[in-house]
Amino acid sequence: MASDSNSNLRITIERNPSQSRLAELNIKCWPKWGCSPGKYQLKFDAEETCYLLKGKVKAYTKGSSDFVEFGAGDLVTIPKGLSCTWDVSVAVDKYYKFESSSSSSSSPSC
Repeated sequence: MASDSNSNLRITIERNPSQSRLAELNIKCWPKWGCSPGKYQLKFDAEETCYLLKGKVKAYTKGSSDFVEFGAGDLVTIPKGLSCTWDVSVAVDKYYKFESSSSSSSSPSC
């Protein structure tokens, strides 16, 4: 039973999470990353959670015309193993975190 490796991988978007949710995730301690408008081919070797401070993105799953759109104020989870193209229409500025293989719940203070 062959299937496309991306078929069960979905980007999930939490729109405008509350400040308490962001504080619980300790987002302000996460590294920051940004990019200019353009198209970027990305493969996620680990699950990434990111919170967009600025920007607008259409993410197209590899081999598909399906896309999800997200932008400033969205908390986005991208599953491990997903390949996609980010079509960035407004420059992105985001906090991000990759899941480590050990799921320790303690987060260091920054």
